[in-house]
Amino acid sequence: MSALLVPPSRVCPARNRGFALRPVTAETYRAFLASPDGAALGAGFLQCPSWAHVKEGWRAQLLGWGPDPEAGALTGVALVLLRQFPGTRKYFAYLPEGPVADWTDPDVDGWLDPLLDHLRRAGAFAVRIGPSPAYRRWDAALLKPLTGPGRRLGDVLASEVDPLGTAVAERLRARGWRRRGDDGTGGDGDAQPRHVFHVPLAGRTPEDLWTGLNQEWRRNVRRAQKEGVQVVVGSAAELPEFYWLLGVTERRDDFRLGRSLAYYERQYAALNAEEPGRMKLYLARHRGEVLAAHTMITVGRRAWYQTGASADHRREVRPSNALQWRMLQDAHALGADVYDMRGVPSTLDPDERAYGLLRWKLGTGGHVVETLGEWERPLAGSANHTLYRAFQAYLNRR
Repeated sequence: MSALLVPPSRVCPARNRGFALRPVTAETYRAFLASPDGAALGAGFLQCPSWAHVKEGWRAQLLGWGPDPEAGALTGVALVLLRQFPGTRKYFAYLPEGPVADWTDPDVDGWLDPLLDHLRRAGAFAVRIGPSPAYRRWDAALLKPLTGPGRRLGDVLASEVDPLGTAVAERLRARGWRRRGDDGTGGDGDAQPRHVFHVPLAGRTPEDLWTGLNQEWRRNVRRAQKEGVQVVVGSAAELPEFYWLLGVTERRDDFRLGRSLAYYERQYAALNAEEPGRMKLYLARHRGEVLAAHTMITVGRRAWYQTGASADHRREVRPSNALQWRMLQDAHALGADVYDMRGVPSTLDPDERAYGLLRWKLGTGGHVVETLGEWERPLAGSANHTLYRAFQAYLNRR
């Protein structure tokens, strides 16, 4: 996928801030993310330039804010994905878990307004963003005894409410942004998981990580070791095995990601071309057979368990526990501050099938984090507002 660039005449200077918004090269973008200022913003893998090459059917822009973006003097960046609305020449703009910016800045207009103006001139009729601040957090120890019929995370008083997340939400609402799912439909409507599970790594020793696992997890890891489960880092050659196991997992657990083998091959190639070892495929073998396979992605001081798959048979040897324990250790050895196990359901009802995933992740001793979720708004102009309403109806019919 090639970057979609706009002529210099369409560049939108930021108001009263002494910096501008410009298209930037992938090299300039990556250099900023690797700099101390850029690294401090904690970009996720969905905002790396390589992600543009993973998503088919989208056009991509790489944008940067700063006093001299083209020379690499940046204060923030954004990967924007643009998808054409069928039958029109207009685009829906999506910034997955972005933009990468300083959300502590109370003057969000200073950098959001130039972004919106730029996207409108580039042909977008609406935009969706994913602000990085967290909203609420629940410790695993708090949630374990509070499960029950019909209970959900929102029924439990959070261990912590992030004041920054609260402030950012208020600022966005005041400017006409709407949080996905706040329309009374019941779901959150986000493309990325709103509730994620984090295992903190900073300041902890490997022994701390081990004692942080609950008794069942430690027992299962020991069982895998006793049974001779071997965990290795695979290569692109093993992606077909991973994909076959993913199909087994989807059928067993009654979900459908809808992704092809080519999608994962593209992802593996693109992320590792950007930085060798950025995406790894971990395999758990027992008696020469791959019983489970999980992927891990690292960017800066963060690591993500992205996708997991396992066989239906010999589950008693606990290959998935063995994989996660190895991945936790590797993330710690790489210097990651957080091991992000990605999405968890919001249910605390043990009778709901989805609760099993949350229960499994709670055993690592981390915490559930509710992100701010994804926010949308139509861009200026009556035609854009009309098209946005039509787009919402189109999504509801899909």
